[in-house]
Amino acid sequence: MAIDWTHIYKKYKGLWVALKDDEVTVISSGKTLDETAKKAEKKGFREPIFFRVPKVATYFVGGTY
Repeated sequence: MAIDWTHIYKKYKGLWVALKDDEVTVISSGKTLDETAKKAEKKGFREPIFFRVPKVATYFVGGTY
C-alpha cells in the first residue's frame, strides 16, 4: 500500500522528520538527525522512523532485470 507523504513534503522539505509507526504522523523535525532524535526522545519516542525529506521532489521508477 502506498503512503501519501505530500503533506509532509510541503511542510518539512529539506528537514529530518521522526515519524510514528503509522508512517504518517510527524513526531518531531529538525535540520539534523541528532536534533530530530533528541526532540522525539523528549516526547517519549525512543525508536521512531527517521526520514530525510528531500528539498526537491523527483520521480523514481524501479525495476528488476
